[in-house]
Amino acid sequence: MIKKSRKVRDYKALTKALPSQRYVDPESVYIHLQNGRCKTYELNVTPGQHVKLGEVIGTRFGGFFEQPIHATISGVVGEVSKKFHRTGRKVDCVEIRNDFKDTYHESIVDRPDHIIEEFTQDDFVEIVKSKSLVGLGGSGFPTYIKLATKDKIDTVVINAVECEPYLSSDYRLILEHPGRVITGLKYIMQALGTKKGMIAIKSEKDPLYQVLTQVLNVRFPELDVEVVKLGNHYPQGWEIEMFRWALNIDIPHGVLPMKYGVIGFNVSTAAGVFDAVKHNLPVVKRYFTLTGDAIKFPQNYRVRVGASVRELIKLSDGYKDGLDELLVVMGGPMMGTSMTSDDVIVSKTTTSVIILKNVEYKEEPCVRCGSCVYSCPVRIEPVQIMNAVKRNDKEVMKGLEAFKCIECGLCTYVCTSKIHVTDYVRKAKKLIG
Repeated sequence: MIKKSRKVRDYKALTKALPSQRYVDPESVYIHLQNGRCKTYELNVTPGQHVKLGEVIGTRFGGFFEQPIHATISGVVGEVSKKFHRTGRKVDCVEIRNDFKDTYHESIVDRPDHIIEEFTQDDFVEIVKSKSLVGLGGSGFPTYIKLATKDKIDTVVINAVECEPYLSSDYRLILEHPGRVITGLKYIMQALGTKKGMIAIKSEKDPLYQVLTQVLNVRFPELDVEVVKLGNHYPQGWEIEMFRWALNIDIPHGVLPMKYGVIGFNVSTAAGVFDAVKHNLPVVKRYFTLTGDAIKFPQNYRVRVGASVRELIKLSDGYKDGLDELLVVMGGPMMGTSMTSDDVIVSKTTTSVIILKNVEYKEEPCVRCGSCVYSCPVRIEPVQIMNAVKRNDKEVMKGLEAFKCIECGLCTYVCTSKIHVTDYVRKAKKLIG
C-alpha cells in the first residue's frame, strides 16, 4: 500500500553530539564577490593592499538592493579568481592572505546596552543593512528588508528546526552559544515592537529545549519567549509548515507571513543580528557541518567565512580509503546542490557540505504509484508536472501550479522508480517563470 511519507532517514548523530571544532585561522580566505542574488559588484581594493577584519572592500549589487562586502580576516589582498558558490556556479572571489593578527577595523566597536535599549526600528535596520546580514539558513534574503516591515508583528519565531538530514550546525550553535541566539531574538523583537517570541525546535531535540528554557529563565526573565516543540517530520523546517504547527496559522501561497502578524528568522541569522548590533560586526565566522559516509571524521566547525572546504576535509582526516567516486553536496541532501568538485568555499550562507559514496540508481519507468502526490507538502502533483515538462506544455505546468513547489526533494526521495522528480518540477518553475 502506498502511503503519505514525511519521514526522512536522519544522520545527525554523526556530528551533533561532538563539540564544534574551531577553524578560524586559514592561510587565506576567498570572499565571494557575487552570489545568487547579486550578479555585479564593485571592488574597492587592489592586490597587495592591506585590509582589516570587518573592513568594507566592495559592494555587491542586487536587483533592488546593495550589499557591502566585508573582509573576514586582516591581511593582504590577492587576486580575483573563480570559485564555486553554493548555487553550483563559479563566481568571482577575491583572496585575502591572512596576517594572523585579526586586526579589527576601527568601525568594529561594542555598543553599551543602555544605548541599544534606545534604538528605534530604523536604527536596527540601518545597522543590519550596513553589515550585509542575510538569511543564514541558506535563503540569502537581505535581513534588513524583513526587519523594516511596516506590518504589525505579534510574534517573532526563530526557526531552529533544522530538518534536513545530516545537518546539525544550528543545533551546535544553540548548545554552545544560546545567549547570542536569544539576545539576537531580543533585538529583533525590540526593532519590530513585538512582545511575544518563539524558538521552534523539533520535539526530539530535548537537549535544546533544556538549554534554551534554562537560559531564558535565568538570564532573560523579562522576555516573553517560549520554546515550542514541533513535529519530527520533514519538511517541518519549511517556514509555512513551522507557522502551521507553532501558531496554528495557515498562510496561503504567495502571501507574506507578516500579513498574518508573524515573522521568522533562522538561528544563525539571530546570532548574526546580535553580533551586528552589539559588536558592529559583520558575519565573519559561522557554524558549518562537514559530514557524509565518505569522510573519516564528520564534524561541525566554527569556521571563518571564506575558508576552503578542502582544508576542512583535511582536518576531518580526509576521505575513507578505497573510494573511486564521490558525491559532493553543498547544503542538505534534500535541497542542496550537487557539485562537480570539493574545491568549494564557505560563504556566510553555506550551512554544510556533505560528501557521500556515489551510489548509482537505475531509473525505472513511472509506475503511477502516487507516492510523490501523497507526500508533497504543498499538495501539487509532481508526476503530472514531470509529464508536462516532457511535453513542454507550459500551460499545463501553470495549471498544475508548479510554482508552488518548495523544492524539498520529497517526491524524488519517495519515488519507487528512482526518478529525479524534483528536477523536473524545478525545470517547470523556470520554464513558466
